[in-house]
Amino acid sequence: MELFRLEHKKLWRKNSTRICVLLCLIYCVGFGSFLVYQCITYGSTKENHSGHNFDGYENIRNCQEYSRKYGVLTDEGLQEWVRDYQRLSAQLDEERKTQGSENLETVHKVQNSDLYTVNGWLRTLYPELERVDMLGVRTMSGYVEPEKLTGIYERREKAIDTFLEISGQTGAERDYLLRINEKVQEPFSWKWTEGWSNILGNTVSSLAMVLALFLAVVLSALFAGEWHDNTSPLLLTTKNGWRKLATAKILTGTVFTLELFLMVAVGTVTLQLIYLGTEGWDMPIQMVKMIAIAPMNMLQAEIYEFAFTLLGALGYAGIVMLFSAFCKNHVLALLMSLAVAYGPLVLRNRVPMVLEKVFDLLPLVGSGADIFRTNTFCLFGHYIWSPYLLIWVPFMIGVLCLLPAVKGWARRMRS
Repeated sequence: MELFRLEHKKLWRKNSTRICVLLCLIYCVGFGSFLVYQCITYGSTKENHSGHNFDGYENIRNCQEYSRKYGVLTDEGLQEWVRDYQRLSAQLDEERKTQGSENLETVHKVQNSDLYTVNGWLRTLYPELERVDMLGVRTMSGYVEPEKLTGIYERREKAIDTFLEISGQTGAERDYLLRINEKVQEPFSWKWTEGWSNILGNTVSSLAMVLALFLAVVLSALFAGEWHDNTSPLLLTTKNGWRKLATAKILTGTVFTLELFLMVAVGTVTLQLIYLGTEGWDMPIQMVKMIAIAPMNMLQAEIYEFAFTLLGALGYAGIVMLFSAFCKNHVLALLMSLAVAYGPLVLRNRVPMVLEKVFDLLPLVGSGADIFRTNTFCLFGHYIWSPYLLIWVPFMIGVLCLLPAVKGWARRMRS
């Protein structure tokens, strides 16, 4: 335990470690959360649509207030929303004609109405009502007839069937996915959705790529740095021996990964609670993507994505430490580690689909947002929904790297 404490202290004393942690927090918590909530995404629109005001907290409250009157997603509620939107849209048109410009108050009301989310529902569930001549001119909710928006849940089932057929997911695979979808409970509760959409689609799911960069920089020197610092001959004479020291280094890398993840997670969740609160946590994720089949609410989905990121980070740490143990040059270890995380992104859409699925199983390469998709793996004739594998396989890959890392470092030191 004393050896681990010394190694852990040694790692945190490095300027490179402290700088990486600081930059990671600035990017994920400062830029990725605070500025997004307060200005970049949720700030109200400035005059002439020239940017966003620094009033995200107040604007989010207005968005939440607008959606509270619906409560549950029904045909009648959707029709009421469309009528309200068309009334506001007509008001904007009238202001442009009479005043030559838009009234900012009216603009804000339109933008606070969950506009993009609801239009996504309309395009998915009522594709026959979309007009080609209106593309790029007016959103679908601006011209669709409210009375035709009926049978929401029946249309959702039809949309899922159509999507699976287009995707080539038929037969046993289709039946398997539909059995998962049967657990989705209806009707859906309806609160402000865009906040949760951003959390699950961007904030949490994008943490993986950011953590990969800083974990690679810090951990690639964990073993290889001993060669760079010319301390390897001294290590051979220590009373603890290479095996105990290697174990302490592995434990140090693992604990550092947990510490970095917890700092980022606590920061992002704290700002989420400050700006968004807990309102809407019990909405099903289908309110973000209607053809999603996962029987999850927003809170469950966020927990899954954080667990996916944590286990993926631990798996990735194992790979980085393996490269560090086998390489005498920590720069080479760093480049190899970055290639594992970012190489598949460069090759995506340039390799066969089977290889893309294999890439997704690598630590921090896949996405926790797969809970919104219908991707599957076929193993020994049985289909497995991708989120079941994506959360555990990357972690197991990292665990399997630890023993070779210890042995590889010992072989290097003896040579």
